[in-house]
Amino acid sequence: MKNLNPPGGGDASALAQRYALAGHEQLDAPAVPGAPELPGLRNLIRESWQRSARLQANPDNPEAPLALDTDELEDYRRQHPLASIMPVIHKLLVLPSHDSGLLVAVGDEVGRLLWVEGDPALQRRAEGMMFVPGADWSEATVGTSAPGTALALGRGIQISGAEHYQRSVHEWSCTAVPFHDPDSGALLGVVDITGKASAVAPHTLSLVEATVAAAQAQLRVERLQLAANLASRPARRRNSTTASGSRPPGAGSARAGGAGTGGVKEGSLYRNSLQLLGRDQALLSIEGKTVALSARHSEILALLSTHPDGLSAEELCVLLYPGDGSAMTLRAEMVRLRKILQQLNPAAVPGSRPYKLSMDLVPDSGQVLNCLQRGAHRIALEIYRGAVLPRSEAPGIIDLRARVSSLMREAVLTDGSAETLLKYAALPEARDDVDVRTAALKLLPPRSPKRAAVVADLERLEAELSA
Repeated sequence: MKNLNPPGGGDASALAQRYALAGHEQLDAPAVPGAPELPGLRNLIRESWQRSARLQANPDNPEAPLALDTDELEDYRRQHPLASIMPVIHKLLVLPSHDSGLLVAVGDEVGRLLWVEGDPALQRRAEGMMFVPGADWSEATVGTSAPGTALALGRGIQISGAEHYQRSVHEWSCTAVPFHDPDSGALLGVVDITGKASAVAPHTLSLVEATVAAAQAQLRVERLQLAANLASRPARRRNSTTASGSRPPGAGSARAGGAGTGGVKEGSLYRNSLQLLGRDQALLSIEGKTVALSARHSEILALLSTHPDGLSAEELCVLLYPGDGSAMTLRAEMVRLRKILQQLNPAAVPGSRPYKLSMDLVPDSGQVLNCLQRGAHRIALEIYRGAVLPRSEAPGIIDLRARVSSLMREAVLTDGSAETLLKYAALPEARDDVDVRTAALKLLPPRSPKRAAVVADLERLEAELSA
């Protein structure tokens, strides 16, 4: 096994590698209660290894799993919000890497590699550990690596040699920096440099950080240019363009909602989104400005966003209030909501008679339904963060929640892989789902280390049912 130097160089680097190799011996030792102590490791490496162990990542897996096949990958990359900034990445990182023996990878917000470019000979070698487009390099899957751990921590990091959790990666070193949306701050993906010792040189981290900053600035400029172009068009033409779903180059995409911004309709010129999934209080983002809504205002906007033709006061009351709703109470809530939206963007203030949204707004729950209709259940699951406003007792929200949850579960059970089923099983609503775990167990390989946890869950559920 060949060990490469971690950040710092010299004797300190060699010592760090010895500590890391000793840590791997602890991983092989018989299991004892509590997490291994792993003395000598850098804190971020120790904590990442401990997370990796809890997530049941296997250090002896020879390669990362492929999460997106060729057809899915092409479609997903084309829609991903980072696609528009790839020319910047190519100019600042990819072109120089051809002469420096490095690879440049760009992944999505859950650790799946979308682009891997650079030194051709190194690319061929990296295929041996499946460091390729479409592969899953999240911490939950391969353990400690620069792309997955940078996403887990939300900051730039460097991982060298044996500090990787997966032993097949010990000949490699890497530097990665997460990419955040320049307006909302949502996590969109990660930029990584992988190679030998130069991949973790002190200047490499600064280079990747500077490249990410430049790409974020470019993304912001593109949005401002689109906003200026839109503002200069006649109002009728502008509205019909948005409604028709046409998408100018570089505009936001459906998959942008999966990046944590709450769902952006394909064709939307702005990142106008409403995050409802797994939240008791929605987050509303309009043209890069984000505000947390009260529970009642979350319900109102969720209902209006699912009824684009509008709702009368009586119809909205029926959907909003359990039992008999008061139109006077609703009017008071709408006055408060209008004030909040007026401050955020006057164009966002809903109309009345009927109550109706005045701009295109698709909630993340709508993005899940759109993906499920297209058969893209993996993308739907990445967007799906949990039930729609789980504590809401509004009749309309209860119906929406049940519809989204049941369709999500049905898609996972019908078409899901073992990994998809296990990801769904980790959601709060699937905590007691025997069918999902049974289906996952049938698909897992006989020697998969993940089988033990699934069997334990099934035994727990059987015991609870018996009691």
